This record gives sequence, structure tokens and C-alpha cells, in this order.
Amino acid sequence: MQPLKIVITGSYSAGKTQFIRTISDIETVSTDYAVTLDEERELKRETTVALDFGTIAINEKLNLYLFGTPGQERFDFMWEHLSIGCLGYVVMVDSCRPGHFAETQRLMARFADITDAPFVVAANKQDDPAALPVSYVRRRLGVSMDVPVLPCIANERSSVKIVLLSLLKHIAAQHQEEHV
Repeated sequence: MQPLKIVITGSYSAGKTQFIRTISDIETVSTDYAVTLDEERELKRETTVALDFGTIAINEKLNLYLFGTPGQERFDFMWEHLSIGCLGYVVMVDSCRPGHFAETQRLMARFADITDAPFVVAANKQDDPAALPVSYVRRRLGVSMDVPVLPCIANERSSVKIVLLSLLKHIAAQHQEEHV
């Protein structure tokens, strides 16, 4: 079985760990530790400090290895390490917290410097009445029209599956364009 490396990234508390836990065929490996900063503790009690890891079999021949990054910029050295050899990545964004969009934009710019791998944006928490529409998320993040921005509910397997399949289609389309 051929493993394909996919990175799941995004700002603090965007839903990366939940995304991987929801879809993984194995019990996920995670490096969650107690939150130390007061402003972060308001959102959650534990945070990823190194990585999350899970796998999912796409078919008999393909297996996705999912690597989740820490969200805080102080752990950005892990972003580079985890991006090595990735086929593509998902940028998770919390659709209910527009105050974190600038942080997501900085993360996206940093990833563009780290890797030229294709990516999609997952606008998480679309089941929340306070969630901003996907079109608004695209516009606020400044995502070009050739990059898929998808509605997501990180704790629903079908939603996570749609995001990952969209990423694989996006990767295949870019690969095809490069070889024409």
C-alpha cells in the first residue's frame, strides 16, 4: 500500500486535531499538553505542541498519512518539518472566529514559503449558527478562486471525507496541469 502524506494545519483551535480523530482508521497519535497562556485557555484546555498523526485507507492501494500541525506560531518550526514530502495540505479555519483570520493568513503565507504543494481551505464549524459563509471566509482570507474553500464540520466523518477527497482531486488536477 502506498502512503501519501497530507498535512492538516490552521490557527490555534481551528479543529485540526478533531479533523484527524474523526477520520483516522487508527487511534490517533497526539502530543497534547495543558494550555499555558490565559487567552488560549479560554478556548480549550489542551493544545498540540508537536503533531497529531492518523491514517485513512482510501482504497486497497492508497493510504493517507495525516499529520496535524500545532496552531500557535511559536511552534512554527514544526510546520517545516511536517511539510517535508507532503503531497498537499488542508488549512483549517474556524468560521465562527473572524478575529483569527489574520493569523490564518499569516500561516497560509508561511506555508506558501515552505511548500508549493496544493492545498484546500476547510471552513470549519459550518453547523454553528454563528458560522460565516464559505464565500465570506474565502474573501476575508484572500484565497484565489482556483483554491477550493469547502464547508466543514470536523466532527462529522462525511464532512472530513469530502474535504480530503476534494484535496486529492485538487492535487491530481494540479499534477495533470504540470505535465501537459
